[in-house]
Amino acid sequence: MQKITIAIDGYSSTGKSTVAKQLAKHLGYIYVDTGAMYRAVTLFTMQNGWIDKDHFDVLSLVSNLDKVTISFTFNPELGFAEVYLNGVNIEREIRTLEVSSFVSQVSTIPEVRYQLVKQQQKMGKDKGVVMDGRDIGTVVFPYAELKLFMTASADKRATRRFNELIDRGDEVQYNDVLRNVQERDYIDSNREDSPLVKAHDAIEIDNSDLTLTEQFDTVLNLVNKTLDKLS
Repeated sequence: MQKITIAIDGYSSTGKSTVAKQLAKHLGYIYVDTGAMYRAVTLFTMQNGWIDKDHFDVLSLVSNLDKVTISFTFNPELGFAEVYLNGVNIEREIRTLEVSSFVSQVSTIPEVRYQLVKQQQKMGKDKGVVMDGRDIGTVVFPYAELKLFMTASADKRATRRFNELIDRGDEVQYNDVLRNVQERDYIDSNREDSPLVKAHDAIEIDNSDLTLTEQFDTVLNLVNKTLDKLS
C-alpha cells in the first residue's frame, strides 16, 4: 500500500499531537512530535540557566546545540513515543507551563530551527510519517501529500490546556494559561524565521466544537480521500 506524508500545523493546544498520534497508530505510520523537540531544546536552555523571564543568552544556546541529542522511544504502556534529551526521558518535564512560556522564544532562533528541521526531514524521508508542528507543511515537508491546519478559539484552547495541567496535578491559574496561549500565538505568527502560516494547499479544521472522535473521523476521511486519489 502506498504511503504518504501527513503534515499537521496549527496553533498551540489545538489537538495536533492527539490526532497525529491517533492517525499514526491507525495507519501504522511513524509519528513525530516536532513541538516536543522544540520543548526539549527549551528545557536544555533552562537547565543551563540561559533563559528566564529577564534574559535569554542566545549565543550560549547556539554554540552548544551540538550537545543536544533528541530521540523518541515508544512506550507500549502509554501507546506513544516519549521524548528523550541526551538519553534522559523528559516527557513530563517538557509539558510544564514554565517550558511553554519560553518555547516560542527558543523556536524563533534560526540555528535551532535549522538543526531540528534537518532531523525532521531525515525522519520522514521514507514517507509513512505523521508530523505535527508549526511549519511542517510550509518548511519541513512542502510537498506533503496531505496538509492540515488546526485551529480553535483561544478560550477553548486555554480551557483544554488548563484541564490537562490540572489533571496532571499542576497548580495553575486559568488566566495564566490563557495569557500563555495568546502570547505564543503572537510570537509564533510574527517571528521572522518560518512564522506560523497556513500553507496555501492546507485544509483548515476548526475543532473548537468537535469531540476527539469527530476530529479523528474528519481527518481520517481526508487521509482516505488522499490515498484514493493516489491509487
